[in-house]
Amino acid sequence: MKHPDTMYVMPLFEAAFREYGLPESIRIDNGPPFASVGLGGLSQLSVWWIKQGIRPERIEPGKPAQNGRHERMHRTMKQETAQPPLANLREQQKAFDLFRHEYNYQRPHQALQGRTPAECYEPSPRLYRSRPRKVSYPGDYEVRYVSDGGHLRWNSAKVFIGRSLVGEPIGFQPICDNNWRVWFSFYELGIFDEEKLLIRPPSSAAKPRKTTKSAA
Repeated sequence: MKHPDTMYVMPLFEAAFREYGLPESIRIDNGPPFASVGLGGLSQLSVWWIKQGIRPERIEPGKPAQNGRHERMHRTMKQETAQPPLANLREQQKAFDLFRHEYNYQRPHQALQGRTPAECYEPSPRLYRSRPRKVSYPGDYEVRYVSDGGHLRWNSAKVFIGRSLVGEPIGFQPICDNNWRVWFSFYELGIFDEEKLLIRPPSSAAKPRKTTKSAA
């Protein structure tokens, strides 16, 4: 791709999902187009994943070892295909394609007890939907929609959520006093203090919300 942004990346993910099915989760770093500095670290791309029922699994900033297997694959790929880079994108892509075939079908992997990835791979039973199911919440939640400016209304005040979630329904789960747990579908965005009109990040131990099929 010429640019690793949402416009270029999303169609490739869509093609992969159509061919291979949907994963349960995708582990990502904290850079674009996968994440942002907004609430919950969500980007336009990761919002789309959640609407497909895919859980974004972000590593901690500055800790690539948390995605060590992927980083190790990148290291090998760069050594064998891009040092030095080839003359143009077409030639570079050919090198990547040859590497992918060898890596997946010919090269035994120590982590797979000498097998190839192709010998271990199983397609996902979760089919891609071009129109994902509508996001919904339990009846005791307060639901607000994010405006074009990235805000939602709470009584007479504005609360900034982020432009990645424009037009989306946000669920507020009552927990205690004036505090609410904030969700986008099954993904926790934080804890809302309605007196201070602030949303603080969720704890690292936060777990996804259980959903019914209609809320996936």
